[in-house]
Amino acid sequence: MIEVKINYQGNDIVSFQVKGHAGFAPAGEDIYCAGISAVAQTTLLGLLKNLSRKPEHQIKDGWLKCQLPAGLDREEMDKAQIILSTMEAGMLSMHEAYGDFIKLEVRRS
Repeated sequence: MIEVKINYQGNDIVSFQVKGHAGFAPAGEDIYCAGISAVAQTTLLGLLKNLSRKPEHQIKDGWLKCQLPAGLDREEMDKAQIILSTMEAGMLSMHEAYGDFIKLEVRRS
């Protein structure tokens, strides 16, 4: 199962993590893993390209973690939220359609 965690601080998404494998098909052929991976990696690329202060991130086999830097000004945070809320919408849609393979957890603080 793929686990997606999205963390909010107030009204802003500040981090996300994706880990695991769907187990639907062999590695390299699993459409659920590929879809989730594409959304997560594209989100990270969008943040890296569009923010002046880069997010902290780590990528390993079956695992991606991304954390926005503390103290972003509102303009930068707004840019990040457009990218991150688009990711959240994509993850939610995939979770709703393929919940047997994808677990989604949204944490708010």
